[in-house]
Amino acid sequence: MILPQDDNERKKINIYSGVIKYFPRALCAVALRSAAGSKQLHPDEPMHWDRNKSKNELDSMMRHILDEEWDAVAWRALANLEKKLEDER
Repeated sequence: MILPQDDNERKKINIYSGVIKYFPRALCAVALRSAAGSKQLHPDEPMHWDRNKSKNELDSMMRHILDEEWDAVAWRALANLEKKLEDER
């Protein structure tokens, strides 16, 4: 499960007011980057994260920083964080 079962703990996770309202344009840019990447790797498949082709998030993120591709930087940072949080479970 992603969200805690305890009601008080669940209410502390304000995805809309704490993330979406803060960064709506950035999140749209990351979503577009995600769709473009999925289409590039798998043009005839539904959008999905192919983790077999996405293994080295931090080195990839640094290359995107050097190229100033900020949507890709954000995507790689989120991918790295997601994997770290999964590992902690």
